[in-house]
Amino acid sequence: MIYMVWVPLLVPFLAGPAGRRLVSSLPPRPAAWLLTITAAGLAISSTAALALLIVPGATHVHAVAALGELLTPVSTGPPVTVVAVASMASALLVWCATVLARTLHRRRSQLRRARQLAVSADGELVVLNDDDPDAYALPGRPGKVVVTSGMLRALTAAEREVLFAHERAHLSDRHHLFVTVVELAARCHPGLRALREPLSYALERSADETAAQAVGDRHLAARAIGRAALAARAAQTRAAGRPGVALAATTGPVPRRVAALLDHEAQATHVQRKTSRIIAAALLACLAVSAAAALEAAHDLHAGIEVAQGEHVRD
Repeated sequence: MIYMVWVPLLVPFLAGPAGRRLVSSLPPRPAAWLLTITAAGLAISSTAALALLIVPGATHVHAVAALGELLTPVSTGPPVTVVAVASMASALLVWCATVLARTLHRRRSQLRRARQLAVSADGELVVLNDDDPDAYALPGRPGKVVVTSGMLRALTAAEREVLFAHERAHLSDRHHLFVTVVELAARCHPGLRALREPLSYALERSADETAAQAVGDRHLAARAIGRAALAARAAQTRAAGRPGVALAATTGPVPRRVAALLDHEAQATHVQRKTSRIIAAALLACLAVSAAAALEAAHDLHAGIEVAQGEHVRD
């Protein structure tokens, strides 16, 4: 355990660079799923590792030792070091739990306000009387596409259809749940914060592709996304009034997204396909190694507890 327990705490720092490469080589929808699953799995493994680090130090407390019927503390190193590590792990775990609770509360409040607006508005489309160009997908029951009058004036009728199809894709694919999972994972481990930007890009690219298929014109889709982003930037639109759970077509690296729409017809080379498989395998390997290390550390800790209870003697 003394070595394996650290693996889940270190592996997440490798996920960020791999995630940035992944969204450039893998189709957006599977990339979004893979990033979300990886983030959730690594967060669970790293949190479990922190909990495992607490146990050996806790067994040096007489009340804990008596509760576990331990004859001696669980031995994983010098007592001073073990207790110090356990204290630090406890503080980190408490901090993590507090941050998670606050994040969940904030997200629930945002969703509640979003659903109230969705219920109060008639129809799928909500038009705000605002000169600042903006548009976003507002999750709810049902979800709504919110657009300002300024954005409607900035686009042609055909470009508006692209924008609406983009935001509908966010709603139908429930992209806000992907964002929430990765955001919570990032609160559990700082190394997972680097996955938020690749996920955001993958989700926007996925909605771009759905919009292009809906209107049947990739060039129109690229032009609409570009013009909407330029309009929002030219007006210096502020997202202060946009709910935190909302996703907008004008966010992220828009030039890169436009280029991806226009370059889609080019066939992926053998090297690009091989690279995407390698990076995807690397992320899955990070997840597998982290989970396996946490399980092995838990098994070793269980064996150490049995020794401390006097149930068997090491060979």
